Amino acid sequence: MANGYWIVRVDIRDMDQYLRYVAANAAPFKRFGARFLVRGGTFETPEGTSRGRNAVIEFPSYAAAVDCWHSADYQAAMKIREPVSSADVVIVEGYDGPQPA
Repeated sequence: MANGYWIVRVDIRDMDQYLRYVAANAAPFKRFGARFLVRGGTFETPEGTSRGRNAVIEFPSYAAAVDCWHSADYQAAMKIREPVSSADVVIVEGYDGPQPA
């Protein structure tokens, strides 16, 4: 079974309030087995558009990634984030197939 991932791009307008969201999302992330592969950090945008902050969050399955998003406790955390940020989030299934030689 392939892992699931959240690919997140966000612009933050109020970091203090955003940090309340970070504290609130810790419990659902733990419950659904989330692990940050990317969380902030230096980046460049060689093509297309970007936002100020990026994250890639790995879950043990695509179902866990979707279930976390729809969980009541994550939705409550989002209500803290939404007034102080703009985000793009994609939930995607991982790939376990052949790789380039």
